[in-house]
Amino acid sequence: MEKVLLLHSSTDGQTVKILHYIEEQLGTDCQCELKDLNTLPEIDFADYQRVLIGASIRYGHLNKKLYEFIRLHRPALEKHKVGFFCVNLTARKEGKNTPETSAYMKTFLKKSPWQPKLQAVFAGALRYPKYRWFDRVMIQFIMRITGGETDPTKEVEYTDWDKVSLFARQFRQF
Repeated sequence: MEKVLLLHSSTDGQTVKILHYIEEQLGTDCQCELKDLNTLPEIDFADYQRVLIGASIRYGHLNKKLYEFIRLHRPALEKHKVGFFCVNLTARKEGKNTPETSAYMKTFLKKSPWQPKLQAVFAGALRYPKYRWFDRVMIQFIMRITGGETDPTKEVEYTDWDKVSLFARQFRQF
């Protein structure tokens, strides 16, 4: 049985939800372990055949802990089969939802000393009722500017699960 490490840098849980979905897609011949990379866990990459990192954008940026994790584990990341995906609300729009067209992925690749060979970009979810007041107001402001949903009572999931399934198959064959 193949061991797979699923690492997340998630703010509101959509990245974790995507990783759980990918775990289901990988099937029973994979034993998956989920860890929060924001805690900078000690990891023996030799224990895993594959690693998948999912990270969310908040206010236009990935968590700084992601870059610290990459700095600490770069040699292992470069030696192993490691995929990476980014989750953001901008990816709900066509033309901003691929590694080649996502401003966030481009910025990540410029800033990161590690360049993942397998990459994806997924749209996230709005969870207005669950946000703290400040986050709700800021996200509404951003969504107003970008033509998105601003009703504070709404929850909208933009994730394209067929696209996630395709990426899971690519990760499995990677």
